[in-house]
Amino acid sequence: MALPPPRSLSPSKVTAFTDCPLAFRLAIIEGLPQVPSPHALKGTLVHATLEGLFWSYPKGRRDLSAALLELQRSWTSIQDDAEFQALALSAEEAEAFRSDAERLVRNYFELEDPDTVNAIGIELGLQTHLQGFLLRGIIDRLDLDDDGELVIVDYKTGRAPDGRFERAKLAGVHLYALLCERVLGRRPSAVRLLHLRDPISITAVPNEQTIRGHRARATAVWAAIERACATGDFRPRPSSLCQSCSFQALCPAFSAGAA
Repeated sequence: MALPPPRSLSPSKVTAFTDCPLAFRLAIIEGLPQVPSPHALKGTLVHATLEGLFWSYPKGRRDLSAALLELQRSWTSIQDDAEFQALALSAEEAEAFRSDAERLVRNYFELEDPDTVNAIGIELGLQTHLQGFLLRGIIDRLDLDDDGELVIVDYKTGRAPDGRFERAKLAGVHLYALLCERVLGRRPSAVRLLHLRDPISITAVPNEQTIRGHRARATAVWAAIERACATGDFRPRPSSLCQSCSFQALCPAFSAGAA
């Protein structure tokens, strides 16, 4: 049965499809509900906190006390979020959740001094047409460095990958570099992943070859999505991700014990 393809492609959708085409179909194409993820919601909380720090405070006032105030504001706001409420956390679990988010915010200050950052874009949405599809993404932060060059910054609240998977984790921010080049007319001089839990910073330098390679990869993934939508053939890809997948009951690979 043919299915309609998504209206656009994003770095997160590229990852979702390559991780598991079946889960991609159920979540993105069919829009089936997923079990709320405490890890994803904690990431949302920390991202909102750092977003507020840069939106609400000028240079000279972006200290830890300001960040903790933003964390409290974001924490109050998330209480009304339906997905957060669905976690049904006890008072002790909720406090542990908040405390861990605070730890991540504190770790951020070990990676950089926000008062030295010249941020020219916060939660910056960009989109461009590529060979028959719309590529879009939201950049956590776009900076202008001391040399006047663009730098993409992406916050990560999970553990940093080991060396074997570091390149894959940088794929998303390289697509952001492609978006900057296409929409803003300038290739960023660097892309940085700030892994707040460790805390460590991973930096890569995009060049013409990497930009071309990630454009080709995005185009290939879109072509694969279109083929899968036309044929209805979205095969599961068993991996360690199966253990936390919301669609175990609908997955033949999981029920067969392949995961």
